[in-house]
Amino acid sequence: MGVIVWLASELMFFGALFAAYFWTRSITNEAAAPGQPTMWDTNSAHLDVTFAAINTAILVLSSVTCQLAANAAEAGRVTNFSLNPLKWGMREGFIITAFLGSVFVAGQVWEYFTLFNEGFVISTNQYWSLFFLATGFHGLHVLGGVVAFWFVLARSYMTRTHTHEQTVGAHVVSYYWHFVDVIWILLFGVLYFLR
Repeated sequence: MGVIVWLASELMFFGALFAAYFWTRSITNEAAAPGQPTMWDTNSAHLDVTFAAINTAILVLSSVTCQLAANAAEAGRVTNFSLNPLKWGMREGFIITAFLGSVFVAGQVWEYFTLFNEGFVISTNQYWSLFFLATGFHGLHVLGGVVAFWFVLARSYMTRTHTHEQTVGAHVVSYYWHFVDVIWILLFGVLYFLR
């Protein structure tokens, strides 16, 4: 229950970021001269939508492997290496999920360095401030999720038997991961596609 309340507070945090984004966008669009491109039009053209879409697909795939791991924990399958992902144990699923989450974060870092090389930083203008704040905070949440996966994995390796507490831990981490995934899908749609 505590995790659900905490995720609700996180939802309010990201809701505030979305509100700031839409409010700032409406103000700057109203200030633009008629017929002239807005700040959003000129700056969003520098985003690599294809790269971000691939990175998004990686994060969505990690949500699938996370759920497979949570289901395996529920069934008491701690480990079961198989070429069939549906037969994986909790450990295999969480290791793959943590790896995919790390790849997603590395992709965000790569995108940041590409934008920095083009001269776009958090202080460039309101657009880039909101872009880097929203994606940066989300990236920190993904990194926190990766650490949580390694924590759950470490606990599973330190005990001889799989316990109910480990199953609950696996589910709690999966709730958090799915939340982070849904937030990114919303951010991706707003930042990369909304014109």
